[in-house]
Amino acid sequence: MNCVGCLDKGCRTLNACGTEKFDQEIIRSEYQEDENENIIKVAAELVDNGRAGNLSRLQEIIEFIKKMNYNKTGLDYCYGIEKDAKLLKEKFKRNGLKLSTVSCTVGGVAQDEVNENSCIHKVSCNPLGQAHQLNSEENDFVIIMGICLGHDILLQRNLKCDFTTFVVKDRIHGHNPLAALRN
Repeated sequence: MNCVGCLDKGCRTLNACGTEKFDQEIIRSEYQEDENENIIKVAAELVDNGRAGNLSRLQEIIEFIKKMNYNKTGLDYCYGIEKDAKLLKEKFKRNGLKLSTVSCTVGGVAQDEVNENSCIHKVSCNPLGQAHQLNSEENDFVIIMGICLGHDILLQRNLKCDFTTFVVKDRIHGHNPLAALRN
């Protein structure tokens, strides 16, 4: 598929282009499944009726958590942005929400234990430990904040709940990866 190269953009006027490799009827029925239907409804409330562009990502996350009635929210963060993680926890508290926070160094595992090719015997990031910790706490929603590429993949593969990314790590562009495209 090459959507960015399409000149017609028929899909934006309810017309499929015919190059899709999925069955439209199956997709429509999947949207009707309870677990998907509720998320779609809540997400729509955050952007429909002129709300799109009026809420920050943080405001959207907080409203989403409340509307989805998530009881336990976890924060999976990189120790390099722990000050921001503390600010997020305080913001949640002010909004009547609890937040369990799990640092990437949880468990104190050495790099040479995680990666057999490493000769560094200093603390390693532990995305599998983070996932197991967050799962053991029975979080029903997790926010990911500044986790390294690759580590985020392991984390996401192993989480047993809904999750979203609040911050993508990009040390060069102040955690704004789009800046690399726009310069």
